[in-house]
Amino acid sequence: MLSIVGLAVIVCMTTLLILGRIAPVVGLTVIPITGALVAGFGPGEISEFFDTGLADVADVAVMLIFAILFFGVMNDVGLFNPLIRATVKLTGGNVIAVCVGTVLLGAVCHLDGAGASTYLITLPALLPLYRHLGMSPYLLFLLVSTSMGILNMLPWGGPTGRAASVTGMDPVDLWISLIPVQGVALVLLIAMAVLLGIREKKRLETRALVAADDPELAGATVGVAGSSHAEADEGAAGRDRFTSSNSAITRGVADESATGPADDDSSHPGSSDVGNPIDETAARRPLWMNAALVVLVIAALISQVVPPSLAFMVALSGALVLNYPRVSDQMARIRAHGGSALGTGSIIFAAGCFLGIMSESGMLEALASAAIGVLPEALLPQLHLIVGAVGLPLELLFSTDAHYFALLPLVEGIGSEAGVSTLAITQTVIVGNVIGTYLSPFNASMWLGLGLANLDMGKHFRYSFFPMWIFSLLVLGISLILGLISWS
Repeated sequence: MLSIVGLAVIVCMTTLLILGRIAPVVGLTVIPITGALVAGFGPGEISEFFDTGLADVADVAVMLIFAILFFGVMNDVGLFNPLIRATVKLTGGNVIAVCVGTVLLGAVCHLDGAGASTYLITLPALLPLYRHLGMSPYLLFLLVSTSMGILNMLPWGGPTGRAASVTGMDPVDLWISLIPVQGVALVLLIAMAVLLGIREKKRLETRALVAADDPELAGATVGVAGSSHAEADEGAAGRDRFTSSNSAITRGVADESATGPADDDSSHPGSSDVGNPIDETAARRPLWMNAALVVLVIAALISQVVPPSLAFMVALSGALVLNYPRVSDQMARIRAHGGSALGTGSIIFAAGCFLGIMSESGMLEALASAAIGVLPEALLPQLHLIVGAVGLPLELLFSTDAHYFALLPLVEGIGSEAGVSTLAITQTVIVGNVIGTYLSPFNASMWLGLGLANLDMGKHFRYSFFPMWIFSLLVLGISLILGLISWS
């Protein structure tokens, strides 16, 4: 009963979100509560599930709210403009080079294994560049998330530690056996970034040609896989027309004023009321002071000296006082970015309701057991390969904890009886699953990243699911063929 209800809840919610038929807050709240009631849980039990889930995401929600406010103020004062100009000059406005740089930056920033901090570092820095070049923010999110998935094989990244604790292996030894796989995956990811960059460049060139004939149709260019990029590139119609001339791009960015970009992009956090700062003197304040503030925040995130939410509270306070001495201007900046911050924060709290009900009710564990029970006996010796191949889609059904604490023990037990080594089972499950870590609705860090970039979860699924799954299958298949992972 629990497995059936749990599957119905997840399929219903994911389908409606992907199709854009329901708001995330509504889907993450009403659907799991309805499922819990159907499964026979009472209001008191559901309240306990909710409290547990809320406690798990509270810190992330508070951090997200203040992070959006903080980076919104940093964008107002033009902190990222020098980075944009330098990067565009370095790459010559080359879309392919930007894509490759994105995955490398994502990999370096994720060495600490913390998804939240990686999103907080990479997205605010790269989003303005993507916006100026007219590139889709969903491409940025896809590349960063995939890069983070590869680095998540680190022993402190989460999946490896969980898998090691379940199978009794040493997490460092397990990670060392996966280092060659990480190397292969990074090379493949750079290749994928080049291919996606070529695709994006063609889309932008096509849009530029369309714009030359009819500007109103510029944002409706049809992209790869037959899907319209009008929705994946929201706000593009209001941007400056993209030109394939790299020199023109460089000149256009270099000529911007220090107060920020002239175009208004609704895909940026708080863009609904950002514009130029109210206090014009803020634009003339030394950028190094604001940059130092960002560096201190990042250092606090990495060192974990203080909780991330507290770090961003203090940083926001410092940014407001530094750049906007007048109280009225400080409150105006909070109001300008508050809608985006609170809107995304509400989604995080709703996700807590979803996570709490699905985990504490036992639905996820029941789903894992049922998934094993439906397989024919002849396939049991290859069970770990099957689970590895569908590991990424399973991220839409199971949380990371459920995948490694509920599903992996079942796979390991059945595989061991069939003569498959524990190492081969564990490696295959990790490699097949880890790429999709930041595609899962159970991952609070993904919600944080979507909130920072002001992106829609359903559109992220539609844009990223198949590229990430194909990439995951390639990594798993090549690793098996090269002998980096044992077949049995």
